[in-house]
Amino acid sequence: MPETLARPSDCSNFKLRQLARRVSHYYDAELAKAGLKTTQYSLLSRVARRGPIRPVDLAQAMAIDASTLTRNLKPLLAAGWLLIAAGADGRSHTVAITEAGRDKRNEGQRHWLAAQEGLDALLGRERVCALHELIDTSLACFAATEPAAAHG
Repeated sequence: MPETLARPSDCSNFKLRQLARRVSHYYDAELAKAGLKTTQYSLLSRVARRGPIRPVDLAQAMAIDASTLTRNLKPLLAAGWLLIAAGADGRSHTVAITEAGRDKRNEGQRHWLAAQEGLDALLGRERVCALHELIDTSLACFAATEPAAAHG
């Protein structure tokens, strides 16, 4: 007789959000030691790797909307870690990382690594790898249902 799969006992969205909040809190607590939020570290890292970059391209690469990007950039610009520079055509502009921003990103990276290693120790590396595999295959299922233009 074939085995029947158990039905999930709770809302999948709730369970995923619950885990995401716990993991985010874990990383935020470690990155706070460098004076950064996870979103700020992500922005610094993305601009360090891809910059100077147009804000529209940065928002697309991070899968966030323009208003969220603008709000998240403000404290990084005020701290002098990022700057807005003129773009290639004079009508556009780019986001670039400053030397102080590179230093802050490097400091943050040490704490991000500590969070990564700590999470591996807390959950077990095998469980983390299995979680990554499950997430990747789940995302692929969603991607297969999206129009090609959405993958940009």
